[in-house]
Amino acid sequence: MHAMLPLLEQSDFPAIRRRAPDTLQVNLGYKCNQSCLHCHVNAGPTRTELMARETIFEVVAFLKAARIRTLDITGGAPELNPHFRLLVESARQLGVRVIDRCNLTILFEPGHEDLAEFFAAQQVEITASMPCYLEDNVDRQRGDGVFKSSIRALQTLNALGYGRPGTGLVLNLVYNPQGPVLPPPQAPLERDYKQHLGEAHGIVFNQLYVLANMPIQRFGSTLVSKGQFDPYMQLLKSTSRTENLETVMCRTLLSVDWQGYVYDCDFNQMLGLPLAWKGKPRTHLRELLGADLDGNPIAVRDHCYGCTAGQGSSCGGALEK
Repeated sequence: MHAMLPLLEQSDFPAIRRRAPDTLQVNLGYKCNQSCLHCHVNAGPTRTELMARETIFEVVAFLKAARIRTLDITGGAPELNPHFRLLVESARQLGVRVIDRCNLTILFEPGHEDLAEFFAAQQVEITASMPCYLEDNVDRQRGDGVFKSSIRALQTLNALGYGRPGTGLVLNLVYNPQGPVLPPPQAPLERDYKQHLGEAHGIVFNQLYVLANMPIQRFGSTLVSKGQFDPYMQLLKSTSRTENLETVMCRTLLSVDWQGYVYDCDFNQMLGLPLAWKGKPRTHLRELLGADLDGNPIAVRDHCYGCTAGQGSSCGGALEK
């Protein structure tokens, strides 16, 4: 796989600074039951990195001390971490909103048959990968049979009340483009998703998030191999909008890797670009207990244009609503 950071190092992306964090995004490990083409984590079944129980407790301590309002759990497939449920339960006991970034097919992996019921009991918000509402497109990007398994998982979640009015059980879907193009406008695509999935499969959900593909890790390396890296970067730069700088997620989000080290965002984590703090080469979460990060500089490189291009892109979908 091609090294991506050297291709992004010489950057003219504007300097930006943090505000006080309200979201902690924690990567529980890179192990996954899928190997998706667009994955910026390069996750897969052969990865062995998993957050240890001791680090889980450090995450919980930070949630409490920093009065974090939202815990955003990601991976890999975060549910494959043996301490996943401990983290969820501990955060919910603190009154923290918990989001799980779920690939849906994990619900049918051995040992996870009761996972959907656990989600509902803990009132975990599900943000689920669903790169298209058509079977061929999903399987092309995520593997044969993934679409049918994902539909079955969504129906399982719906049966528990997810995505239905009045239940408080939130189910959001995530769209990624198939290649080196910007995602279409979020609102009309959400209407298409709801109509097609509802009519064809009886599925309901709350919101659709559209995310731009980041030119890093597996996707970035594929672009280089196909001679598409430079054109894609030019597309991101030429469509970047200054107004999106005000609402990029890195201003109020902290990203934590499986060892407990801190980054400005998940993308920087994958590039090995740590949070800038007191001149240290990298900073562990435990070192930030009681720290004031308001005004701290954010580490930026050319991949950051992926968040400001067009309607903008974040873990919560388009910046321009």
